[in-house]
Amino acid sequence: MFMPSRELHDSTQSKCTTSVQPSQLNPTNPPGSSSKPKQGGFRKIRSTGEPIPCPIPGLPSEVLEMRVKEGSKIRNLLGFAMSRIQGDGHTAPASQVVFSGTGRAVTKTITCAEIMKRKVQGLHQLSKLQYRTVTEVWESQESGPLQMTVHRTLPSICILLSKEPLDSQEPGYQPPAEINALSEESKWPDGPQGAGKTEKRPASPSTIFQTHACSSIILK
Repeated sequence: MFMPSRELHDSTQSKCTTSVQPSQLNPTNPPGSSSKPKQGGFRKIRSTGEPIPCPIPGLPSEVLEMRVKEGSKIRNLLGFAMSRIQGDGHTAPASQVVFSGTGRAVTKTITCAEIMKRKVQGLHQLSKLQYRTVTEVWESQESGPLQMTVHRTLPSICILLSKEPLDSQEPGYQPPAEINALSEESKWPDGPQGAGKTEKRPASPSTIFQTHACSSIILK
């Protein structure tokens, strides 16, 4: 199971500041209600994000990278990644794969990595977190040619799974899971303590990451 280190967890607690111009907002998006305009009053016409390099050090340029989106199908992502990591008979099996996702795709990115770790034994894992700035332009549907620009700071995650050993001293490293531990997890749905007993589970990624942090809102 993906468990962010204390250092990575604390980095998600940054505060969000919002500045609005002019001071009189459209009633469909009152101050403090949400960083995203309500779709009843605005529609998004453009969204751009600054490119950010993968924070995992020493990655070869030809590494297999799976970019997970909010609407991506896990079955399709894993089907392609598994065919490359295990070999399809035409090309040599890949030794490493990187799953990356931003914002609402973070949870799905972690799910893909966890499923692959259970299907392919002996994978080393290295996880890195960072933030990405996304600029959205919204247009009013009610009060004429009024546009609102929203700058959002979203969490982004990169997870490297490798057949080859990785630097165990690198922050975010996880060794391969033991086969016995995996078999016990599948045998006992409620944990190795047995059915009827509640096992404390780690916090879900949605509670760890703030996926809607807004840095500024500007009305034109």
